[in-house]
Amino acid sequence: MIQTNSGLRSLVQSLRPITSSLSEIAAYSCYTSQAASALQQVSRPNSYSEDEYAKVDWDNLGFGITPADYMYTMKCSSDGKFERGQLAPYGNVELSPSAAVLNYGQGLYEGTKAYRTEDGRLLLFRLDQNATRMKMGADRMCMACPSIYQIIDAVKQTALANKRWTPPRGKGTLYIRPLLMGSGPILGLAPAPEYTFLIYASPVGNYFKEGLKPLNLYVEDEFHRATRGGAGSVKSITNYAPVLKAMARAKSRGFSDVLYLDSANKKNLEEVSSCNIFLVKGNIISTPATSGTILAGVTRRSIIEIALDHGYQVEERAIPLDELMDADEVFCTGTAVGVAPVGTITYQDRRVEYNVREESVSQKLYSILEGIKTGVIEDKKGWTIEI
Repeated sequence: MIQTNSGLRSLVQSLRPITSSLSEIAAYSCYTSQAASALQQVSRPNSYSEDEYAKVDWDNLGFGITPADYMYTMKCSSDGKFERGQLAPYGNVELSPSAAVLNYGQGLYEGTKAYRTEDGRLLLFRLDQNATRMKMGADRMCMACPSIYQIIDAVKQTALANKRWTPPRGKGTLYIRPLLMGSGPILGLAPAPEYTFLIYASPVGNYFKEGLKPLNLYVEDEFHRATRGGAGSVKSITNYAPVLKAMARAKSRGFSDVLYLDSANKKNLEEVSSCNIFLVKGNIISTPATSGTILAGVTRRSIIEIALDHGYQVEERAIPLDELMDADEVFCTGTAVGVAPVGTITYQDRRVEYNVREESVSQKLYSILEGIKTGVIEDKKGWTIEI
């Protein structure tokens, strides 16, 4: 059963364009319509897995690769249109040494999750937003891309085929990773002549080793995650390897992750290596605006909407570092990390500690969000898809 009534009404409001150019706004509106249509029309895939759970130690599940049974693959034909995809056993992928993804980094990925309810059903969360974001990213990277319908249908098939790898409620989730890559051979710098779309899945627990404990972030002022005019606002694979140097250095000093500043002035907040950041001051919740260098996270958008529904004032704007250091509360959001409270932030020789309370704003918003994702709280927004 697919829940769409209120979700379709809120979709146009909740999906925002990454940049403000008229052409991209028009494209985004088109993709939004496609996403709404796909949620209504998506087919019911065949079940490839049994109902019992896989043999996994659910109580000690970290965030690492535990391959589920099946993966999904689909290739585009010479005219750029993707043919019907198929499920196959999880395994290696064969690529030409001259594939565009290997030589020029022409690749995108998404991250979404399947959640198990108390009675064993599977729910997917705001998949329309992931599909729309992939379409926008493909445009930016000059890549052929499956339709919104094809992306949503493929994720549903992958989730259902790997149902037994979805942890019991409260033990973790089934992380689902859609990938789009230039698989065709190319020598000169140009878009690939062929593209491959694939999806694999893995059961996961907490993203950070701290689990649910507060994070300790280090403010990076040497390296930058993204620059104006670049591809920081899309989920390009080229955005992530460059942050590894700063992450490794921070973790060697005992920090959880790195918080980046804007590359132009080195004074305004951007995002953490793999998630968005929020700060709380009184009844006001603030987060950096997605103005071209920051990824428009699905969890970010959901937290903003939930906060507005519960009487908080939310501001999306440029946030100076000094304002962060004076906040009452700080937290991070992302598909992989969920909603993670921040305990300390260190900038150069200054360290600020935050009072992380059980009744914090982030905990309140997290509880509501997780309740919707797992079917504990009624989904009045049409955010979840049941399979």
